[in-house]
Amino acid sequence: MMNRRGEDRENNQKTGEDRGKAFSESLLSWYDAHRRILPWREDPSPYHVWLSEIMLQQTRVEAVKAYYARFLAQFPDIASLAGAAEDQYMKLWEGLGYYSRVRNLHRGAVMVMEQYGGKMPDSAAELKKIPGIGEYTAAAVASIAFGECVPAVDGNLLRIFARLTCCPQGINETAVKKAAQGFFHEKMVQDESVRPGDFNQALMDLGTAVCLPNAVPLCEVCPLRSFCEAFAAGNPRDYPVMPEKKARKVEQLTVFLIRDAERIALKKRPARGLLAGLYEYPHEPGHLDQKEALEAVRKMGFSPLRIHALPEAKHIFTHKEWHMTGYEILADELESFPGPDRPAGPGEIFLASIREIRDVYAVPTAFSAYTAALLTR
Repeated sequence: MMNRRGEDRENNQKTGEDRGKAFSESLLSWYDAHRRILPWREDPSPYHVWLSEIMLQQTRVEAVKAYYARFLAQFPDIASLAGAAEDQYMKLWEGLGYYSRVRNLHRGAVMVMEQYGGKMPDSAAELKKIPGIGEYTAAAVASIAFGECVPAVDGNLLRIFARLTCCPQGINETAVKKAAQGFFHEKMVQDESVRPGDFNQALMDLGTAVCLPNAVPLCEVCPLRSFCEAFAAGNPRDYPVMPEKKARKVEQLTVFLIRDAERIALKKRPARGLLAGLYEYPHEPGHLDQKEALEAVRKMGFSPLRIHALPEAKHIFTHKEWHMTGYEILADELESFPGPDRPAGPGEIFLASIREIRDVYAVPTAFSAYTAALLTR
C-alpha cells in the first residue's frame, strides 16, 4: 500500500489536464465527506444563495443562520422583498451591521422584478449589473445556483491560492486576485465532470476548517497538500503575505437614554454615511461628566429630573472605534417631542416605546450595550 508521501509524489508527477482533474477530484471527494450542512445549501435557489452570500459578508456563519431564517420567514421570495418598507428589512438586519448591504439587497430585488421579470439572471456577467452584487457574489450565485464555471474568490480562496503557489505578493493586490481567479478557473475547466458550485463551496469550507487563517494550517489532513508548494517547502505559515494594518481613529461619545415612564428619545441618522438611515440614541462628542451631560440634555429641550451613569462601551468599525460612556436620564414635559402619531424629520429627536425599539426601529449594534440596559429595565 502506498503511503501518504508516496501518494503526494505520484500526484506531483501528473501534469496538465490530468493534474487539474486530480485537483478537483481530491477537493470534491473531501467536500462530499466533510461539507458543512447549512440551510442555504439544502435549497440553493438563486434567491437563497444571493441572500446568504450578502449576509455572510463580514459575518460568521453561525451568526447568520438565525438571521437567514427570520428574513426568509418575512420575505420568502424576491417579490416580497421588493415590496417591503425600509423599516421592515432594516429591523430584520439589525445586528448584522454594514446596513448598505440590505439596502442594496432591496434595490436589487426591485430591479430583478422590474427588469428581469422576477427571475435572477443566470450568468455572473449579468448578475453584476444588480445593485450590491460584486464579482465575488456574482460568481457564487452563478456557480452554485446555475452551475457556471466561475471561481468565487473570497478571502478563503485567496489564502489557499497563496499557499498553493507560494505567492510572494500581498494578498490584497489586484494582480493576486486575478491570478487566483485564473488558477482556480483552470482547475475547474480541466475536469469535465466538475461541479462548479460545490468546487467553490469546497474551497470555502477548506479555508474555514483546514487551511486556517491566523493559525497553523492542518496540512496533514488537507486534500490538496500534494498540490501545495508551501506544504512541500515546509513553510505554509509564511503565506499569504498580509498588508500592514492602519491604526483606527478613536472617537469618544456620550450616549443618552432620555426617557419618561414609557418612552425613549431616538433620532434617525442621515441618509448617507456611517450607519446611514438607522436610529440612534441622542449623543454628544467627548466623555461628559454628569454636570456637562445635564446641560447637554437641557440644550436638546428636555427637563431632566434624575441622572444615572451607565457602563462604558466600545464598538469597533473597519476604520474607527467608538469609545462610549452613557447616562440614563429621567425627564419631564416630553409632550413637545414627536411621537408615533407625528413622525420626526431627519435628525430630529422623537419618542418611541420600548416595544417599538425592540420590534420596529433598527438601532445599530454600536449601541447594543445601551439598548440592552434599556430592554432589561
